[in-house]
Amino acid sequence: MTSAWRTELVATIGAIARGEPVAGGDINDAWRVELADGRRVFVKTHASPPAGMYVAEAAGLAWLGEGPLRVPRVVAAGTTFLALEWLEPAPRSRAIDAALGRGLAALHRLGAPAFGHTDPSFLATIAQDNTAETDVVTHWIERRVRPLCTRAKLGLDRQLDALAQRRDRFGPPEPPARLHGDLWWGNVVACDGAPALIDPAVYGGHREVDLAMLALFGGLGDPLISAYTEEWPLAPGWRERVGLWQLYPLAAHAVLFGGGYGAQVARILDDLT
Repeated sequence: MTSAWRTELVATIGAIARGEPVAGGDINDAWRVELADGRRVFVKTHASPPAGMYVAEAAGLAWLGEGPLRVPRVVAAGTTFLALEWLEPAPRSRAIDAALGRGLAALHRLGAPAFGHTDPSFLATIAQDNTAETDVVTHWIERRVRPLCTRAKLGLDRQLDALAQRRDRFGPPEPPARLHGDLWWGNVVACDGAPALIDPAVYGGHREVDLAMLALFGGLGDPLISAYTEEWPLAPGWRERVGLWQLYPLAAHAVLFGGGYGAQVARILDDLT
């Protein structure tokens, strides 16, 4: 175990009896740690995390935890680690997917003061521009997609300017929803017969963003969508807007991993404009 986070964790929550690496994401290292007092916790670490990243994630979990979906309890958040209650994963099922759909609709309905957020938040290691906006078009293009296209050197300013003029592409006006913000299926854990959400990148945004993220990496099944729309019907044309809301996570992947993600962003923008 890396000494920096181990030292900080011991000073914060107590001695470690044992620890073993477990499967995590592409950004953080993950550990199952048993403390000397018998508690078992999930610990995520990074070799050089951005300042405040784990404290921001802990706050994001608390914000999501005001809704109906389970999130892991935060044990401690330090500069080099985040320790959470251990969730024992179980297989997904149609019932889990339906419960996720109902819960997401209720979570989104809790809303947010604006498009953006009052506190810092991160998508992976990327600090999000949470400057508050009242307009979803400005927020999506100027606070989400364009900064990452610029950072990845994709050269798409002309297409983004054109999209800003196509307000019809964003659907009917909706209030800002309370978003998980990085809701691919790897961040949904089936536990004790119910879905739990992990690894948030929270902000106030369009509610279709979370659904588009689920569709990007794993697909949207009928049980989830049926349950969601029973709680809160989606606006007409939402399926045609999935690509629009996938621009941000694809641009983030272009920044983090390169590859063909930038070309996907360019193709979607060409279709939209």
